[in-house]
Amino acid sequence: MNVFGLEIPDAVLDVVVLVLILIGALLCLSAAVGLLHFRGVPSRLHAATKPQVLGLLVICIAIALSQRSIGGILIGLVIVAPVVLMQFATAPLSAHMVGRQAYRNGSVDERELVVDEYAESKTTPPGAG
Repeated sequence: MNVFGLEIPDAVLDVVVLVLILIGALLCLSAAVGLLHFRGVPSRLHAATKPQVLGLLVICIAIALSQRSIGGILIGLVIVAPVVLMQFATAPLSAHMVGRQAYRNGSVDERELVVDEYAESKTTPPGAG
């Protein structure tokens, strides 16, 4: 691959791609271990969203780099961009909704909260169903 006049050997590119895939897989594994290890809902949600999304991002970058040419990498980035953007949009939103519902159900230990911004929203407003 030729970048800015520099020739990057295919072996170096293969090593970079493999390292990125390994890092992404380790991040996804840490998310799964965090879901099993942590007890509270907020800590489980943090473990489920942060490393999982970052792991997916790193793996998608590795997929784009594996195309071996500047045009191929750009096409690869265009192809994986919607996947990454959907993950960035939906993971925090779903974690927020799950966390809020767990708080309203009483599944969250209120003694562990530093600031309780939802104290007034525990009750369902009239007419909300």
